Amino acid sequence: MRENTSLSAWQRGEQTIGLWLSLANTYSAEAMSKLGFDWVCVDMQHGLIDYTDLVNMLPAISNSDATPLVRVPWNEPYEIMKALDAGAYGVIVPMVNNREEAEQAVMACRYPPLGNRSFGPIRGALYGGRGYALEANDQIACIAMIETAEGIANADEIMSTPGLNGIYIGPADLALSMGLPAMGDQPQDEHLVVVKELLAKCQAHKIAAGIHTSSLEYAQKYLALGFNFVTLGSESGHMAKNAARELAAARGTAEAKRESTGY
Repeated sequence: MRENTSLSAWQRGEQTIGLWLSLANTYSAEAMSKLGFDWVCVDMQHGLIDYTDLVNMLPAISNSDATPLVRVPWNEPYEIMKALDAGAYGVIVPMVNNREEAEQAVMACRYPPLGNRSFGPIRGALYGGRGYALEANDQIACIAMIETAEGIANADEIMSTPGLNGIYIGPADLALSMGLPAMGDQPQDEHLVVVKELLAKCQAHKIAAGIHTSSLEYAQKYLALGFNFVTLGSESGHMAKNAARELAAARGTAEAKRESTGY
């Protein structure tokens, strides 16, 4: 079976940089995937993407060396299984609040006897190659998002869930759970304290620590702190930022301020 190179890197304690995809477009998915990102995540929770789009975008991503990941809409086993059957090599599961919810996510990612994933990897096996049925349990990444007050309180029990490969911090929802305004890249000192605490817990439990960022500044900041994987923005964010910057330069005016969308 094809190696999950991103998961292997995290298991060695190495760092990776990925990209978020929010637009339902195969060309942008393919073009951005070929830039050299370690992994690319198709966002089905907040992105403008449905399952029909996903089954077209994953083959486009597969035309690169980037590991294809999917943030599923919710912690629903059928959503997780369909994403994996379509060829995702890992899922990021939002709003995981406790051990029971983490176990549900893991079980949906693993074939028996380690889980309850139903067999039928129609495109997953095509992408993964020979040996998929026997090796998928070791190659598929299951990542839980901690981004709520309950999730923070239960971080240790979530992180110690057998079969869970990593934690992904959603900074904006984490901020909202702390009574702070959602800004995407959160500048508040008290927010950074919680982020560092979650990072330290991941390191103690020996699982990968990831976090979402919308800028180079914050990606570099979290890599310097020791995160195993960071998201260097999204295709829509890069498009808007570059266009706004060059438009302002062409006009000789200040760059227009834009409302944060989380991307």
